[in-house]
Amino acid sequence: MVQTDISQLSGECSTWRANLRSYREEFTQDKTKLQQAAGHTLPKDRLQDVEHLQNQFHIQLINIHDLKQAIKVHDRKVNYEMESNKGQLHDETVAEHENLFEQYQSLESTLQDLRSEFKGFLERTQ
Repeated sequence: MVQTDISQLSGECSTWRANLRSYREEFTQDKTKLQQAAGHTLPKDRLQDVEHLQNQFHIQLINIHDLKQAIKVHDRKVNYEMESNKGQLHDETVAEHENLFEQYQSLESTLQDLRSEFKGFLERTQ
């Protein structure tokens, strides 16, 4: 077992979840903007971009939800272990925290790419 600062781990989990909530709100609004842009007459290649972006928003919103839930479950597990094991965590729980951080960083990179792609689409359609 590992002695760990629970406030740091819980704080990281809270930060990750808050950032994912912000992305969820942003991409939900972006989906609406995309639908509005699709309502205008667009060339065929732009319609393909619309379809691609709709799919990406859908997929990434699911990914955001799934990762948020995994982080929430993990945070509860951390708190439970800290209480039941006198402030110590199992090695597997610490490894899971690191794995979730890697997943978070990877998803955040993907979301930033999607954000840039959508911004470029909006610039091309105006």
